[in-house]
Amino acid sequence: MASFAGFVRGAAAAGRLVVQPRMGFGTVERMRAGLTAVRDCRATAVGTVTLDSYTRVGDHASARRALREGADLNGFPLLAHGAAAVRDLLDAAGLPVQVRHGSPLPLDLFRVMTAAGVDATEGGPVSYCLPYGRVPLAESADDWARCCDLAASAPRPMHLETFGGCMLGQLCPPSLLVALSVLEGMFFREHGVGSVSLSYAQQVHPGQDLEALAALRTLAGAYLPDVDTHLTLYTYMGVFPRTPIGSFRLLEDSVRLAVHSGVERLVVKTPAEARRIPTVEENVEALEFADAIARQAAADCARDHCPPPAGTRLLDEARTLVEATLELGRDIGAALVAAFARGVLDVPYCLHRDNAGRSRAVIDERGMLGWSRAGGMPVRVRRSDADCAAPVTARRLTAMLAHNERRYDREDLVGALLRSAA
Repeated sequence: MASFAGFVRGAAAAGRLVVQPRMGFGTVERMRAGLTAVRDCRATAVGTVTLDSYTRVGDHASARRALREGADLNGFPLLAHGAAAVRDLLDAAGLPVQVRHGSPLPLDLFRVMTAAGVDATEGGPVSYCLPYGRVPLAESADDWARCCDLAASAPRPMHLETFGGCMLGQLCPPSLLVALSVLEGMFFREHGVGSVSLSYAQQVHPGQDLEALAALRTLAGAYLPDVDTHLTLYTYMGVFPRTPIGSFRLLEDSVRLAVHSGVERLVVKTPAEARRIPTVEENVEALEFADAIARQAAADCARDHCPPPAGTRLLDEARTLVEATLELGRDIGAALVAAFARGVLDVPYCLHRDNAGRSRAVIDERGMLGWSRAGGMPVRVRRSDADCAAPVTARRLTAMLAHNERRYDREDLVGALLRSAA
């Protein structure tokens, strides 16, 4: 069976978008059934083993107790099952699989993953630290450096995906998402990892997202020229539409964004995820829907029907953030820690103590994410725009968080009214 990265590379060469679910179940039996369903679905798909919340924070005793008591877990307790069981699971799955976790201190996880032959995982010293807990950034960077060393020296070297392009899921302007993804990729490379994917999460404006993905591709080529790379897009990770039609329309737009931008892999969402953990059947439905839309979108592109990217100089801003960070440390890890300490990198609305918290972002009059306050970052604030200059109140922040939910559910309502009138 091809490696995870090799499978994605082969699909891209054949003109196919790889689609991937968010999927994690507590028992080996349920996890095997989920991976088998993904393998057998009508889509060019890879599998996911998402870890449970106990395992993510290192509370392995609680994970083991939950297994003994038959309690439901919101993911797969990798350490509780052990390397041998994980290896058997992957062998039985019969498709490439990525393990996803969410831990700022994942060294124990990497030890089990390498022992089990896992060849793909994701995260990063910033993206799995700032949004998820109270671990100091310097401690996370040190732990992730040792993880990269393990991943690079494993008998089957691991592919690592940066999660920097998904920071907080929403309301983070694309230039910062691109810069963080590139910097985490450079961190991986610095510690010997030779196969890296760079992530980006769908935001609120398709033209701006197209521009961001083009910038990410350009900077990956410039800063990671000797690394096997591909791009990964995430279907919108913020507040999801409440209606099934609105949810599927948002998923459809993310598929078209992936195809039009040339992204190699798309991590999909299901309508159920706004309310609960989706079933295997719901995951398969989303994968097959995404695959069908991808084929249609590819045909549209072949007829030159691809939309144009926005022209906001996003590439220049992202490159400036990367360069300003690299000036601050003798290595990438030290530079990242220093950049956040000085506010050169500053994630809006992130409450971690190592984040300066002086930047603010808004959805402007064009429907794009922009800066309303830069703090110490070398980015441009459009002071002339009333939307950017206005203060971000609690009410305004709540409204921005629900932007896509309202937009897609409103489109669903309008469509229903028009159909009933006809």
